[in-house]
Amino acid sequence: MDMQTDLDHTLMALADPTRRAILQKLSGGEARVTELARPFAMSLNAVSKHIRVLERANLIRRRRAGRDHFLAVNPHALDEAASWIETQRGLWATRLNTLEAILNAEDEAAARAGED
Repeated sequence: MDMQTDLDHTLMALADPTRRAILQKLSGGEARVTELARPFAMSLNAVSKHIRVLERANLIRRRRAGRDHFLAVNPHALDEAASWIETQRGLWATRLNTLEAILNAEDEAAARAGED
């Protein structure tokens, strides 16, 4: 996959509150799938679908020990999304600062013209 596709999967995965809650739970450390599913008012199968979306986005990784499946956060995908967001923020901040300077200059010019 290319970086844009990875970013698309990451942002799509983060768009859902259940998936964000799963990531929040995993921020405390590795957990079993059944532990993650417990607080949600949905079937284990529904939680598993959310987990698959998170795995496809590479936001979590799975480790198997016998019949148990343990999940953990993979922060690398979050770092890539944060980097993209920060880049966009910088571009827009520059554009908005330029626009503000132009508008301020126009206001000052209008004020000077009104004084004459």
